[in-house]
Amino acid sequence: MTIKAFAYSAQQHLKTQTGKHFKRTHIYELLAASFGYNSFAALCVESVVTQEQQDVKIVSQHNLAIRQRCLELGYQQVTADVVSSELPAFVAGSQVNVVRLSTFVTNLRNELPYLDEHPDWNVEDEAFSPQLLVGLEAAASKGNALAHYALALIHTPDDDYNREVGTDYWYNQEKQGRVLTGVEKEWADQFARKIAYDEKFEFHLHEAARLGNEHAMFDLADKFDDPLFFEKAKSVVDHDPLSAVEIAENMGRMEDVRHWLTIAAEAGDIHSMRRLIEEFDQADQQRCWTWLYLAQLLETDLTKDNHYAIHEDGSDYDDDVGGPIYVDEQDGIKIASLNKDQDAVARINAQKLFEKIQ
Repeated sequence: MTIKAFAYSAQQHLKTQTGKHFKRTHIYELLAASFGYNSFAALCVESVVTQEQQDVKIVSQHNLAIRQRCLELGYQQVTADVVSSELPAFVAGSQVNVVRLSTFVTNLRNELPYLDEHPDWNVEDEAFSPQLLVGLEAAASKGNALAHYALALIHTPDDDYNREVGTDYWYNQEKQGRVLTGVEKEWADQFARKIAYDEKFEFHLHEAARLGNEHAMFDLADKFDDPLFFEKAKSVVDHDPLSAVEIAENMGRMEDVRHWLTIAAEAGDIHSMRRLIEEFDQADQQRCWTWLYLAQLLETDLTKDNHYAIHEDGSDYDDDVGGPIYVDEQDGIKIASLNKDQDAVARINAQKLFEKIQ
């Protein structure tokens, strides 16, 4: 059932129950109230309307909000009372529900079930209802960045996708006018679907980034070496600094490497502190000593030589893997001492950073 079809049915149902005529726009407002939103416009910004079974507990949760919204729209109290009892049941019976975009996107990014009410639905199921996809497309067409990003995540290419031998060949043959049948046609169609899927992913990811979604910007940098994230991103809370370091390094953006190493170091990453001292902050001894003192507060002395066990390939030794043990070493950092005043400032700065980490 489309939102327009629901609105028409709800309009007729409430007219039958109350004897009053309801404007179609009022039906949308009352629907929003039934899900706890102050207006339909607010609902459309934060959620998409879909069709699926509701949790019984939700049905009557917002009866008072419906009643209040009905009064605000100019209906009499007796009408508002009827609507507040009839509409939730009608909504539930029509299986109309809303999906909050922020929750949906968060769970998609973490490959978790996208709604608590549906713990058996997850990304791998490809079980997104057609109504949900239509709702996302509609929201995206109106410039909703989260809807675009959700669609990008849904259409993310499978890194493990293994093309059948000859798939692209038969696709190109068909494009050139050759009539295919049997398995050749299946391979060509499979490849065409893959291309369409990838195009949707790229389109929605670029649109989400253009509209300001920082996670989309981050993914663009990761997958397409697009610099927008490093030029426009303002928040650091939701981004993995070490991943940002790796992406920036691959793009040759060394100032951004330094920036994100600093964020990682300030969050307590010892390896980032070492890199900053050895590669970026050599000219600022006080800053280097701040990192050394912070590492000490985190129970690591970067001034001491470090010997550790590795596998033959250079990776850290894992007892569960077993095999020959090799020893590697990392020299302790050697830098000139600070004068008394500078040393005191470095220790104070390290203590401040340490307290933020704790």
